[in-house]
Amino acid sequence: MDFNVFGTNEKAHKFNMDSQTHGSFAEIGAGQEVARWFFKVGGAARTVAKTISAYDMAISDALYGPAQRYVSRQRLEAMLAQEFDQLVDGLGATKGAATTFFAFADTVATRKPGHKENGRGWVGIRFQTQPHGEASQIILHVNLLDTNAVLQQDALGVFGVNLVYAAFYHRDDIAVLVGSLMDGLSRDRIEVDMIKVSGPAFAGVDNRLLSLQLVEMELTDAAMFTADCEVVQPSEVMWKRPVLVVRGTFRPATKLTMELLERARDQFYEEPKVTGTNAVVLAEMTINSLKTGANVSHEDFLARAQILHVLGFDVLISRFQPFYEVTDYLAQYTDQMIGIAVGVPTLQEIMDERFYAELGGGTLESIGRLFRRSVKMYVYPTYDPIEKRIVTLTDAIVPPPVDLLRDLLIKLDQLESLGCEKPELLNIQTDDVLARIQSGDPSWENDVPPLVVAQIKEEKLLGWRP
Repeated sequence: MDFNVFGTNEKAHKFNMDSQTHGSFAEIGAGQEVARWFFKVGGAARTVAKTISAYDMAISDALYGPAQRYVSRQRLEAMLAQEFDQLVDGLGATKGAATTFFAFADTVATRKPGHKENGRGWVGIRFQTQPHGEASQIILHVNLLDTNAVLQQDALGVFGVNLVYAAFYHRDDIAVLVGSLMDGLSRDRIEVDMIKVSGPAFAGVDNRLLSLQLVEMELTDAAMFTADCEVVQPSEVMWKRPVLVVRGTFRPATKLTMELLERARDQFYEEPKVTGTNAVVLAEMTINSLKTGANVSHEDFLARAQILHVLGFDVLISRFQPFYEVTDYLAQYTDQMIGIAVGVPTLQEIMDERFYAELGGGTLESIGRLFRRSVKMYVYPTYDPIEKRIVTLTDAIVPPPVDLLRDLLIKLDQLESLGCEKPELLNIQTDDVLARIQSGDPSWENDVPPLVVAQIKEEKLLGWRP
C-alpha cells in the first residue's frame, strides 16, 4: 500500500492504471462529478465499466426500488447493491478470476439557487479486496458547505476520488483512510458527520471509534450512535423530534446521574409540546473531557460508550464546550423542544462570566444564544458539605447581576427545578467513584447502577481492579 499524499489527478490516474480493478459509478443529484475525474485523467477504459445518472425518479425507482426519500442511506445502499451485483453477474465469468470489482454511488442534493440550506448527501463504495472475494463497504454522510451548487459539485468530485482511492490503498490503516478523505479539501467546504465500514477488509474495526476519529480530526463537530451501537447520521434519529440531552463525562454513570436524568425525563415528558411524542434521550460527551494531554484515550472512550449502551442511551460525541453550541447543533435537526438536564454546580458554571471571555456580550450573550429557541433547562439540587444543606435552583449562589437573569429565566419557564427524592445520592462524586474502581475498593458498587456494575466487572472497564 502507498501512503503518499497525492492530488486528485494523481489519485485518479494511479487508480486507472491498476489493471486489477474494474467498476461502475452511479451518481444522482450533482452530475457525474466523481466519474468525470477518472475520464479526465485518461486510462478510464481499464477501470470504468459503466457510469449512470438516474435523475428521473421513476427511472431511479425502476432501477433501485421505491424510496420515501431519494437522498437517504436506504437509497444509497440499494444503489450499491444493485450496481455491484450487476457488475459481478455480468463480468464475473470473463473478468472475475483476475479482477476486483467495485461499485461507487452517491445520492446528493446540492444548494438550490436563492436558498441558504447547505447541500448534503450519501456517498459509498462496495468493493472486493481479492478476485471472487466477499465485498466490503464504506458509507458516509456529507454536508456540502460551499455557497453555490457548482462549487459543491466540485467538492463532491474530489471527495469521491479520495474515497475510491482510500478503499483500495488505505484500507489497512483506518486512521489514514479517514484523514485522506479530506485531501485537497477543507472543512469550510465539506463536513463528514457519519462513516460506517463493514466486510472482511475492516474485520475488527469498531465503527464507534471511527465516529470518534471524525470528531478528533475535525471532519465534523459531532458524531452519533444509538444505544444498539449503530452508527447513524443525526437526522436519522432526531429529525423533528423533541430531544432531552444530558452532558457529562460518564466515568462512570452513577446512581446520581440516573436519578438526575429520570427526574428530568419525567418533567420533560409532561411538557405540552412533548407529551405524546417520540422524544429522544441523548447522552453527550465532549471530546474535551476525553483528553489525556493532547490525545484522546480510545479505550477510555469505548468504556464510557459501552456503559451508556447498557443504560439504553443514544450517544453524541462532540467538540462542543459552551452549552449554546449543543443547542445550536441540535436545532439543525429538530424544530421541537430541547431539554437539558444539569445539576446546580453546572448551572453555576453556565452563569459564570469567566467562561465567556471570547464573547463580546459575555454571559448575557451566552444565555441569549442558549435559550433563543424552545429550550428548557431542568436543574437538579446539590449538597453543600460546608453549610450541610441541599442547594436548589432558586437558592444557588449566582453572582449579581446574573442572579437577576436566573430569576428571569425561571419566570419565563426556561429554568425549572427538579425534585430530590433520594438526597442520600447527592454525596456521590464521579471522580471519587472512579478512584475506588481503580483502587479495588468494592464500596464503589453501592454508588453505581447494577447494570453498570456488572458491565464494568465483566469487561474490566475504566481500570477496574478486583
